Amino acid sequence: MSQYNTWFHPYEIDKKYSKKVAYFSMEFGIDQALKTYSGGLGFLAGSHMRSAYDLRQNMIGIGILWKYGYYDQERNDDQSLRVMFQKKYYTYLEDTGINVKVNINSHPVIVKALVLKPEVFGTVPMYFLTTNISENDYLARTITHRLYDADTAARIAQSIVLGIGGAKVVDALGGADIYHMNEGHALPLAFHLQEKYKDVNEIKKRLVFTTHTPEKAGNEEHDIHLLNKMSFFNATSLEDARNITGMDGEMFNHTLAALRLAKVANGVSQLHGEVARLMWYGNNGICEIKAITNAQNEPFWRDKSLKKALETHDDLALVSRKKALKKALFDIVANQTGKIFNPDVLTVVWARRFASYKRADLMLKDIYRFFELINDTKQPVQFIWAGKPYPFDHGAIQVFNNLVHHSYKKDNFAVLTGYEIELSRMLKQGADIWLNTPRRPREASGTSGMTAAMNGAINFSVQDGWLPEFAKHGENSFILPIVDTDLPIEVQDETDYINMMRILEKEIIPTYYQDHKKWTNIMKQSMEDVLPMFGADRMAMEYYDIMYR
Repeated sequence: MSQYNTWFHPYEIDKKYSKKVAYFSMEFGIDQALKTYSGGLGFLAGSHMRSAYDLRQNMIGIGILWKYGYYDQERNDDQSLRVMFQKKYYTYLEDTGINVKVNINSHPVIVKALVLKPEVFGTVPMYFLTTNISENDYLARTITHRLYDADTAARIAQSIVLGIGGAKVVDALGGADIYHMNEGHALPLAFHLQEKYKDVNEIKKRLVFTTHTPEKAGNEEHDIHLLNKMSFFNATSLEDARNITGMDGEMFNHTLAALRLAKVANGVSQLHGEVARLMWYGNNGICEIKAITNAQNEPFWRDKSLKKALETHDDLALVSRKKALKKALFDIVANQTGKIFNPDVLTVVWARRFASYKRADLMLKDIYRFFELINDTKQPVQFIWAGKPYPFDHGAIQVFNNLVHHSYKKDNFAVLTGYEIELSRMLKQGADIWLNTPRRPREASGTSGMTAAMNGAINFSVQDGWLPEFAKHGENSFILPIVDTDLPIEVQDETDYINMMRILEKEIIPTYYQDHKKWTNIMKQSMEDVLPMFGADRMAMEYYDIMYR
């Protein structure tokens, strides 16, 4: 008898969700205590695993146990960003006894599977893969050291471990009906299925694919001969790999291959679904691209006291609890920066992954105007920035450090480090305004705004990702007018900046200080509108209804 249905699932599977699904993701943001994520992609995957558990779905998660995590975000002596890689140890992960072998660059590598049981964090059973074991040589051990390793060969090896190693672990657990790839990192699993079934149509019966990247330049590509040399295609010959993926050139596009091998794919917001179809539908042989809007697990992210105050229509308790949550966040600000923030003052937070298209420093486009704004003593504003740049993206790190340097000697301008799940939660609970400034339409979803809204932070955003499905200006959010994306980037940035400052100075600040009742109503409307639509239970149900069946 297979252990798949009984092994570590602590519940009777709901009949609606009986199809066996293995969910593959390079990162999972499950809990502060497990450092297997970098940002939004991981937070999304973690919420999916929690809601799948809550709904008693027949799903398991397949990920990688990163020995050094993503990285630890520390400070140099001048408070600028310092990247630190520190070994992680987790005594609550258990050895499954499952070891599988993969071939990487003509060398056998042993992959061990550890299990995260559901009772630890309230997820479906999750299997984390590691090569950092005594059976492997030093180079093989390093494959699972760092999430998104900067070395190309290491990144390819990580995909082989996740895709082929993960698929073999699933086989050892009794197999799956559906293999769900969250992004294209696990693509080698398709070639494991090809070896198993010898028929591309059999792959397409079992493989579904979620794409998160709304621009072609951001979709992973590698030299096809390097991939072949490293055994990315498993036992499939290069000629056969070309035939089943339609890759005739020298470069192999992971997303395009996934779209040709999956039975169905999806974007992660309704807008992103449209963008993805425009991007990829001109290519031959790809599957249908649907749209399932991302969501977040409400029981994990939402403050229970805020929820109770909202449900009992107790505005005094709601406002009081929000102020208490601001104070808790400001303790972190004081500890990190030596600045005492005031819980009565309007607090704007920008917190997410640092990447150029997200425009972390758009608010400082006119630095003199920004300082004039924060120097206003009649209607003051406090600003907090936080987020992790990719550790080898020197441009993004420079933006982070510039913000740090501008914040010196300003008592209401702080930049925080250590941006992980727990700080993310406290920033959302303590923010009055959740600022989001991507260049439209490059934000596939932007789920941080959902958990911010759950905690009484009002979204102030470009209309990108999930926001067009949620936001009503002046009712539950403040949103920037849509800018023509055919305009030069400099013009788009300038237009967004002008609109952002106008809304902040003419609408947000006056409402906060001069119309407390209206502010509270906007906050409450935001909290009411975000659920259940943007709760991960809805998302987990839709994946079964739309993608797996």
